[in-house]
Amino acid sequence: MSGPKTNERPGTRARVSYVRTSAYKAREILDLIRGKSYGEAAEILAFSERGISHEIAKVLDSAVANAEHNDDQIAEELFVSACYADEGPTLKRWRPRARGRATRIRKRTCHITVIVSRYDDAILQRLQEREEATGRGQSNQAAEARRRRVQQSRERDEAAEAEEHDHDHDHEEPEPSVEEKAAEIVAATESALTETAGSDDEYDAETADSDDDGAVDAADESPFGPLSHGPLEDPQEMPDGYPIKGNADSMKYHQPDGRWYENTVAEVWFATTDAAEAAGFTEAGTKTEPDESADSDEGAGE
Repeated sequence: MSGPKTNERPGTRARVSYVRTSAYKAREILDLIRGKSYGEAAEILAFSERGISHEIAKVLDSAVANAEHNDDQIAEELFVSACYADEGPTLKRWRPRARGRATRIRKRTCHITVIVSRYDDAILQRLQEREEATGRGQSNQAAEARRRRVQQSRERDEAAEAEEHDHDHDHEEPEPSVEEKAAEIVAATESALTETAGSDDEYDAETADSDDDGAVDAADESPFGPLSHGPLEDPQEMPDGYPIKGNADSMKYHQPDGRWYENTVAEVWFATTDAAEAAGFTEAGTKTEPDESADSDEGAGE
């Protein structure tokens, strides 16, 4: 009775698909490592002169890593129980030849599979006795010690990662939305307006002239009243509580939801629209000045 099929053999496997080489070339190297221990197979592949040996070595290392991580096995106790290469799709290319003819070029591909299994206890006992006879009996003990150290290191890393994850979630605060930021600006503006209305101090032009140039202009800190603010070092940076942009040349102000707000370089900032209109500014987009409208109303009343 025949044994199990090659693709149904027990063990831990690794597979690489669509390798750009022929299955014939891969099988020549796979025949050399079949039945060898992991150490012997890795040594054969390392000193092989065939280019496919590098790909097979990576598949072998992947199979051993799967056995260590998933099945808790020791690398020194594993051997290559099965390895085979299946033919993959062939890429067709053409090469020009003499007299207007063409020759087909076939670029072969293959799928390489390596299966590793653990030696039987009897075989491991014989191997251990052989190593002790040759003075290398400490290899299994060293491998077991290394396996324990790796397991402990993984447990420490997982515990540290879990603790850091919990710590980040405990102290992590959600970033405020645009609506919340706008609400904060409005609250700060109302607070500043309330403080100004409750105070008995009047606007002093000499106090507003902070740069001592003899004139109140956009370069001052509060050039157009107590609810105005001069530009910062970055003209596009908004002072806290002053969301309205003003242009001192055109005497226009722009609200945050205005059409030209983003394209306007602020020469002065205002806390409220009332403060901007009190300073003589009009909203961008309107053609009627406040003074002219007032004069027209008075004329109509007369």
